[in-house]
Amino acid sequence: MDKRQEKQALRQEVAARKRTYTGTELAKRSEKILAAVEETDLFRSARCVALYHALPGEVQTAPFIERWYKEKRLLLPLVVGDDLRLLLYEGEESLRPGPFGILEPKADGVEPPKEEIDMIIVPGVAFDTDRNRLGRGRGYYDRLLATIKAPAIGICFGFQLFPHIPTEPFDRKMDHLITDTGCF
Repeated sequence: MDKRQEKQALRQEVAARKRTYTGTELAKRSEKILAAVEETDLFRSARCVALYHALPGEVQTAPFIERWYKEKRLLLPLVVGDDLRLLLYEGEESLRPGPFGILEPKADGVEPPKEEIDMIIVPGVAFDTDRNRLGRGRGYYDRLLATIKAPAIGICFGFQLFPHIPTEPFDRKMDHLITDTGCF
């Protein structure tokens, strides 16, 4: 099996695992993960945080975003072609559904310089205990992370964590990984 096939098999395995949990269970696990993020020194000292608006089945970030956007500058991704732009979140009225059904900022939003980002919270389909990340396969976050120097925190549910996942040279290892079962 080549790497592409390994990655696809892993994505299918994680999707099957997710289906064994209810939305309520995933929401409770999400709260635990984001509470752990809030406890990090990195988050406490951050003034500008890039993160994402979750799809169903991902660590749910909407309550976190609403809780913090008036105290910290929160940036959310906007899909533009094959890339992501990070725009300032200014309340629910500043969002619209994007091409993948993900809520994202309107294209005319404020885009602070990437040098102002203190940390980025990154989703993933799977991670491993060495903090490697497997995404959905389109490379959006691989390209984005190559342009950001800020520390990256991967967040996922414990069932998305594996001892080893296939990686490639362009993959950026997370600086930290937080799950509902522990931190790495």
